Amino acid sequence: MNTESYDYIICGAGSAGCVLANKLSAEPGVRVLVLEAGPMDHNLMIHIPAGVYAVYTNPKYNWNYETECEPELNGRKVFTPRGKVVGGSSSINSMVYMRGHPKDYDRWASEFGLDKWSFDQCLPYFKAGEASDRGADEWRGAEGPLGVTKGALENPLFDAFLDSGEQAGQGRSEDLNGYQPEGVARLDSTKKNGRRCSAAVAHLRPALKRRNLTLETGAMARRIVIEGNRAAGIEYQRNGTVHTARADREVILSGGAINSPQLLMISGVGPADHLRSVGIEPKLDLPGVGRNLQDHPTVIVQVACTEPVSIDWVAKPHHKLMAGARWLLTRKGIATSNIWEAGGLVRGNAGVPYPNLQYHFGPVGFSYEGDDIKLHQAFAIHIDQLRPTSRGRIDLKSADPFEKPAIHFNYLQTEHDRRELIEGIRLTRDLVRQPAFDRLRGAEILPGDAVSSDADILAFLRNSTETDYHPCATCRMGTDAMAVVDDELRVHGIEGLRVVDASVMPQVISANLNAPTQMIAARAADFILGNPQRDPLTARFHFSDN
Repeated sequence: MNTESYDYIICGAGSAGCVLANKLSAEPGVRVLVLEAGPMDHNLMIHIPAGVYAVYTNPKYNWNYETECEPELNGRKVFTPRGKVVGGSSSINSMVYMRGHPKDYDRWASEFGLDKWSFDQCLPYFKAGEASDRGADEWRGAEGPLGVTKGALENPLFDAFLDSGEQAGQGRSEDLNGYQPEGVARLDSTKKNGRRCSAAVAHLRPALKRRNLTLETGAMARRIVIEGNRAAGIEYQRNGTVHTARADREVILSGGAINSPQLLMISGVGPADHLRSVGIEPKLDLPGVGRNLQDHPTVIVQVACTEPVSIDWVAKPHHKLMAGARWLLTRKGIATSNIWEAGGLVRGNAGVPYPNLQYHFGPVGFSYEGDDIKLHQAFAIHIDQLRPTSRGRIDLKSADPFEKPAIHFNYLQTEHDRRELIEGIRLTRDLVRQPAFDRLRGAEILPGDAVSSDADILAFLRNSTETDYHPCATCRMGTDAMAVVDDELRVHGIEGLRVVDASVMPQVISANLNAPTQMIAARAADFILGNPQRDPLTARFHFSDN
C-alpha cells in the first residue's frame, strides 16, 4: 500500500472541488491533492456547447445513476446522471448559469440559523467568481475566472416566448440574476469564446500549473481514514492499486449530493442503524447523512411549430458536419449554443412569496430512441418545481464503495408538490396560448390536448416527471440533530473533515445549482484558510411581494 502526505485532500474534481483546488493551492507552501474517479475532460464534445448531448450519458464520463422505484411515479426508476469526469457535472450539463432567488439565501439565514449565509454575504462571491459578458454592475462581475455569456442565438421562437411571458402577465426580466429575479428572460450560460467554461476550465486547469497541486484521475475513494475523532486521510484505488493519502490539515468531500454522503456512510459516519444493517460498524452516529435529499422535479411541454424555424435541421448529417466545422474554425454558429437559452422564474399561484416554478425554453422538440435523441420541428418548455416539500434519501446497498447507492427522491410525495406541478402545466399552456405564438403554435405534442382535467394532468405527471439534475441537501448545514455540517461546512463530531458541495444546502435554491455550488466552494476556501470573508454587498432588487 502506497502512502503520501498532503495538507488538504479534496475528494471530487467537480464544480466545488475545482474551485477549492484553485483557491487552496494559491496559498504558498500548501500541498493539495485532488482525487477524481473519472478521467480528464479531453473529449472535444464536452467543450462544444451543443455537442455535449453526444457524450453526456457515456459511462466514461457519467455515473449514470438510477433511482429506486419511485412510489408516486407508478414505480418508475428515474435516470439520474452525474458527472464522472474532471469538472464533474459542470462538464456535462446544459450550462445554464442561475444563482437562485436572493430570498432563498435569506431563508437559509432566518429559518435554519445560518446567519453567515444571507444573500448579501453570498453576492460578493458570486460577483468575484464570474466574468459576465453583460459587464460589471452592482449584481454582476466581469473579472472572475468563470466565463458567463448571455444567450444570443437568434430565433423567432425565443422572441415569441419572451413576448408571451409579458402578454400572459408572467413578467419579463433583462437579467434574472440581476435587479428583477422574476419573469421570463434570455438566460446566461457558462461559456466563454464559444466554448463550455466548466469548473475545470475556469479553475482547475490554470491551477494545475502549480507544483503544489496534484490531481489523480481514475482514483476511486474507498473510505475516509478516521483515527480517533479525526479524519486523517483517504484510502483510494487507482489502476487496481490501493493507496492511502494522509491529510495533515483537512479532508474535504466534494463528491456531490450522492457521492459525499455515500463516502461518509461507507466510512462509518451516518445513521447508525442503517450502517449496521449493511455490515458497517458506526464510528459516529450522524443521523442526517444521506437524509433530506431534494431536487427539482421536471416535466416537459412540447408543441409542434407550424413554421420551419425550429432548429431540428441541425440533426441532419451535413448540417451537423457544417456546424462542427464552423465551430472549429470560428467558435461561432449553432454549435456554440446550449439550446436552453431562454427561460423564466414565475409563480404558479398568488400565494407564494416569490417564484416557485422555472422554465427552460428550447427552440426544438425531441424524443428519445434508445440512447439517441431525435429532433422535431417543435419547441419545448421544461417546467421545474423549485421548492418541493417532498424529501428523499440516499441509502447504502452494501459496504462495497464500488456499489452504487440507493437513491430515493420521493417525487410527488406531497399534495403540495402534486398541486404545484399541475399549476405549472396550466401556466405553461397559458403562456403558449398568447398572441405572440399564434403564427408558430401547432398542436400540443406533450401532454396533448386530451390531457385536460387535474386528474389527467396528474396521471401525465406520474408517467413523465424526471429529474432536472439538481440533487442537494444530503449533508445539510445547521445546528440541530439532523444537520451534518456547521455553518463553515465542518462535519459535526469529526475534526479535520468538511463537506463542500451542493449536499450542504439546507434547502434547494430556486434555480440551477452549478453557480451556487461554486459560490459555496469559494466561501469555503476562505473558511478553510482562515481568511476573512468578503465584505457583504447589498444590491437593489425589484421584488413583486404579495
